[in-house]
Amino acid sequence: MREDRGRLLSALIARFRDFQLAEDALQDAAASALVHWGRAGLPNSPQGWLLRVAGTKAIDRLRSLRRDGDRAQALAVLAPDEAEEDPEMIPDDRLRLIFTCCHPALDPKSRVALTLRTIAGLTTPEIARAFLDTDTTMGQRLSRAKAKIAAAGIPFAVPGPEDWPDRLQSVLAVVYLIFNAGYTAGPTADRDLCAEAIFLARLLDRLRPSEPETLGCLALMQITHARRAARTDAAGATTALTDQDRRLWDQAAIDDGVTLIHRAMAFRAPGPYQVKAAIAACHVQGESADWFQIAALYGALLIHEPTPVVRLNRAVALAETGALQVALAEVAALSETLDAYQPYHAARAEFLARAGRTRESRAAFDRAIALAATSADAAFLTIRRDGRLD
Repeated sequence: MREDRGRLLSALIARFRDFQLAEDALQDAAASALVHWGRAGLPNSPQGWLLRVAGTKAIDRLRSLRRDGDRAQALAVLAPDEAEEDPEMIPDDRLRLIFTCCHPALDPKSRVALTLRTIAGLTTPEIARAFLDTDTTMGQRLSRAKAKIAAAGIPFAVPGPEDWPDRLQSVLAVVYLIFNAGYTAGPTADRDLCAEAIFLARLLDRLRPSEPETLGCLALMQITHARRAARTDAAGATTALTDQDRRLWDQAAIDDGVTLIHRAMAFRAPGPYQVKAAIAACHVQGESADWFQIAALYGALLIHEPTPVVRLNRAVALAETGALQVALAEVAALSETLDAYQPYHAARAEFLARAGRTRESRAAFDRAIALAATSADAAFLTIRRDGRLD
């Protein structure tokens, strides 16, 4: 079910054009499988059995709801016969399902939740815990998203060539939001959302190969996730990337990420995820980070994403190359825009400490600690402040 749920669900949604009906019918079929397979053993084609029974269950639900009797009768004629279907013949409509879940008409959080529910197969409580919502609130969000898809007539389709680039960026943004949620939650989370995001990106690459931005997004996540074992110290505090024990990194995942970058670069169609992946690679290749190249890459990223956060990251890279005063001037220009952004104050505190402006640095560290999203980050910043200023 972990591997096949998305494919089966997308086939049912393509047929019945109803998210909730398809999900309920597949759930009913899985419950029936527990009974029938436990008694008679596995069928020759478990996937075909599930799809056939789910189709029958969906028609039964339509009939029981007395909803448009003619439609239910027509669907009954289309129901497959008792012969088990060849799993190779089950249409793979997951790409259409991904684009439907990530449609711009839905708000970003609903896109994430619906993608995790339908494609990755997470339960509603699992999604709720990941985003610090109650089960009821997340259930309502999912129900509203499904209802909006039906009411707004959002097509169950892959966008055309003219819309593909923008819509792909929307899909990748959802995948990366899922990854960031897992990265923020850390290793104590009960479901590894980082792994789920990587699974989704690999699925997207398999369904629509040769998209350089998909490869870039996948490479970025692979390289970042490869460092997970070194992110915190024995006391649970966050460890700065420059101080991490490289022996704990997953070198195979890093190598895979670098290979993906080279695959993407071969298309000569640079995009923001490819640039971010290249930056991540510069941090992990060689004995230390290549800060001059990182600064140049952030300059390139500003062309695609001229945002305050990218400017801040470029300032950090410039400071590491020795251009401290340039970095200080850059962060000063971002003071109002990023006042509520914890990494801004952490970077400013570090720059001020290097410049010998101790009092201002301490205040910036204190502000960063107050804004820390996790106790691990707060502990890291406290250790950093005390080590730099005492």
